Amino acid sequence: MIRRTVPTLALVAALALLCGCSGGGAPADPPPTGPAAPGTTGTPARFAEPLPPPAEPGVAPPVTGTPPGRVVPVGAVPEGIVADGPTRRVAVGVREPNALVLLDADTGAVTARVPLPGVLRHLQLAAPGGPVLVPSESANGLVRVALPDGRIESQVPTGRMAHDATETGAGTVFVANEGGASVSVLRDGGVVRQLTDVTQPAGLAPVGDRVGLIDVRENSLTVYDAATGDGILELPAGAGPTHLVADRHGRMIATDTRGGAIIVFDPSGTPREVGRVALPGEPYGIAYDPQRDRLWVTATGDNLLVGYDMTDPTPREVARIPTVRQPNTVAVDPDTGRLFVTGTNDGVVQVVDPPA
Repeated sequence: MIRRTVPTLALVAALALLCGCSGGGAPADPPPTGPAAPGTTGTPARFAEPLPPPAEPGVAPPVTGTPPGRVVPVGAVPEGIVADGPTRRVAVGVREPNALVLLDADTGAVTARVPLPGVLRHLQLAAPGGPVLVPSESANGLVRVALPDGRIESQVPTGRMAHDATETGAGTVFVANEGGASVSVLRDGGVVRQLTDVTQPAGLAPVGDRVGLIDVRENSLTVYDAATGDGILELPAGAGPTHLVADRHGRMIATDTRGGAIIVFDPSGTPREVGRVALPGEPYGIAYDPQRDRLWVTATGDNLLVGYDMTDPTPREVARIPTVRQPNTVAVDPDTGRLFVTGTNDGVVQVVDPPA
């Protein structure tokens, strides 16, 4: 059973007074009361009131001016992108038809189009050099794609609407089945455990011997033991979190899309929030550059990419880069620091070098 943080009686009273004075705003999540029910609609048994819908990226306005860098056409509705240093490949998901498009990280040229069995929205690397972990939402499983050639290594059924996947240092893979209210734990190419203590699981990230999971209905971050899949602690993660990454300091960083913020957690010991910074414009896509200790976040409603120095737990803004329209996801080349931003509205990838 996962422990959940709950507010003290005094804090509950204070929040009640604030809500009464403001006359608006979303009510606080009710306390847990029982196990979650499967599915993406309705209210799990442990919640007395309906949960809010999952947060979505902002609807971007038309671009004004010319964004910096190059623009590479890739295909319809690009979303989900990752850059690999050793193979010099960038992988991006597209639709109509569903495919994984591979780009040369140095030239931006398309090198391959890999047909996929379904739609994807998140991509991660299993390790430097690949393969790419491709959770297929409409095919309900995980596809592993080798780099640099795009050969499909394996396909494993996991659960309804496989949304994100991450591999731990021990070779265990966690797959968030967003529509199935479950997380599949894979080892040696097969499912060894199904976690069902979630409502609508989404973003995943590993740190050492722990894995973090964003639940986009409960608006929470749950930290798991990476080896066993046992839950350690569930924390509140803002008003509507969506994506999660890890940094080289052993922290987990979430985009609070609905709340307009970036939230930083320390998952070690007793997991806790350690930093937060506001970012208007529905922050959504997120990538981390371990060589330069830089975090990059897309503000989807503003066609903007914002860079942060992560020396301290509270992110410090260092750059703002105009983007192509609807920048839902971003990747960073760990060797050069070059940035790749999906223009989901126009079927393109923006390739831009960050300011020094």
